[in-house]
Amino acid sequence: MRKLALRTVALGYLALILLGPLSIVFWRAFEKGFGPAWSAVTTPAAMHAFQLTLEITAIAVPANTIFGVLCALLIVRHPFPGKGLLNAFVDLPLALSPVVVGFALFLLYGRTGWFGSWLSSHGIRVLFAMPSMILATAFVSIPFVVREVVPVLREIGTDQEQAAETLGASQWQVFRRVTFPAIRWAVAYGVVLTTARSLGEYGAVSVVSGRLAGQTETATLYVSDRYENFDIVGAYAASVVLALMAIVVLLTMNLLRPKEGVH
Repeated sequence: MRKLALRTVALGYLALILLGPLSIVFWRAFEKGFGPAWSAVTTPAAMHAFQLTLEITAIAVPANTIFGVLCALLIVRHPFPGKGLLNAFVDLPLALSPVVVGFALFLLYGRTGWFGSWLSSHGIRVLFAMPSMILATAFVSIPFVVREVVPVLREIGTDQEQAAETLGASQWQVFRRVTFPAIRWAVAYGVVLTTARSLGEYGAVSVVSGRLAGQTETATLYVSDRYENFDIVGAYAASVVLALMAIVVLLTMNLLRPKEGVH
């Protein structure tokens, strides 16, 4: 009886918080039929917004994956002064409002910012352009790979790595043949979370992008713009596309994992 009650509460909470709002988004997107929704997400502005979002994600995710693995190895495998501080800083994007992140980038790279005047004098544009949007997206999605990999590294220990080094393996060979196979699924789930966060980033990007339609407007900014301009179908249809992107990423991971377990 207790298990049934817990299951009911868990499923009810999930339906209330996740499935309910998501169902409403899909219903509002297609309440006038498939045609208007399709037309809304195939306009030049919408297509550019989705393309820009994918480009930013394609840069931010690999960068944060490489950084995340290296940072996790540094935290777990290499004691050094200030390790606790680094460990705390990794979680900073989770505690800091994305709007504050965007404002900080604005203060750094704006015309009157620390680096803004030097960049402007050298013809380098960061703010209100793609570089600042990549920086904002990368910052808010930093912790996920690190936090997935660190506990796995601690769990597997160093016995196999030390054995490989004893047999003459280089550090790169140890990582490629021993360490990475042990952490590959932690890395994969970190990548999934990083991708989902990058696709859905709004706050920091909205501050540094300038929100120029057809230029610096990502998919989330496009949704906001359509809603503010009373294009309800366009806003909900674009939201559906973003939701489908996230669902596809999650389903792909779940489909690939059993195949990996066969070997």
